[in-house]
Amino acid sequence: MEKIYMIPVNDAYSSDCDCPLCALSKKAEENELDYYLGPSLMEPDTRKITNKSGFCPEHLGKLNRREANRLGLGLMLHTHLKDVKEDISKDIESAIPSKASLFKGRSSDYKNKLIQAADKIDRRTMMCPICEKMNNAMTHYPDVITYMFLHDNDFKERFLNARSHCLPHTAVLLRAASRLSQNDAADFVSALYENNTKYFYPLIDDVEWFTLKFDYRNNDKPWGNSKNAIQRAMRFLAADRSDFDEKQSGNKK
Repeated sequence: MEKIYMIPVNDAYSSDCDCPLCALSKKAEENELDYYLGPSLMEPDTRKITNKSGFCPEHLGKLNRREANRLGLGLMLHTHLKDVKEDISKDIESAIPSKASLFKGRSSDYKNKLIQAADKIDRRTMMCPICEKMNNAMTHYPDVITYMFLHDNDFKERFLNARSHCLPHTAVLLRAASRLSQNDAADFVSALYENNTKYFYPLIDDVEWFTLKFDYRNNDKPWGNSKNAIQRAMRFLAADRSDFDEKQSGNKK
């Protein structure tokens, strides 16, 4: 019987994507972006979180690009800025070095204060509830995937027929396999290797043909599958990102 936590995994492996775990991560992120731009943004418990943490630079940019609930985003930023001011202003002020004089020699203590203030700012600017919730979700999915692979023949078939698993998520799945018995790990990793090989090796050829198409002697030869090979290679090497989208360069699948 399909459990509720299996539904997103089945959906990802049934979709037309380069890597199902990238699809799971993207869906989890979209859900959180919608959540923090929705009515929850005005709820006291949510505001306590956003007042303190704000969002990391990447998710601030994505919240901004949504162009939704600009008022709510502005209110959140206003109270977050006030919280940050209260938290770091005194640290910066107290870190201002005293000038050395005839009666007061030089001191290296000011360096530690400056570094401590800088470290505190770094910690504040990298706090992000979206990252935290995404990381929590992506921590559980690999174990769900290995369980479904071993206990659901239909899912096992979908796993084998997935287009690929990007290298970062291949590493995630290998770590999940390390928690299996030796025989189960052998079955799972063999399938993962088989799945990735059928995508990885042709990808190398596609990228090579992309480069060879710049030779005038190949002008009239067909592109084949190489037109978006650069973007596909980047997604395979570094997981899916919006700036790896071939549509931005005018090349569609």
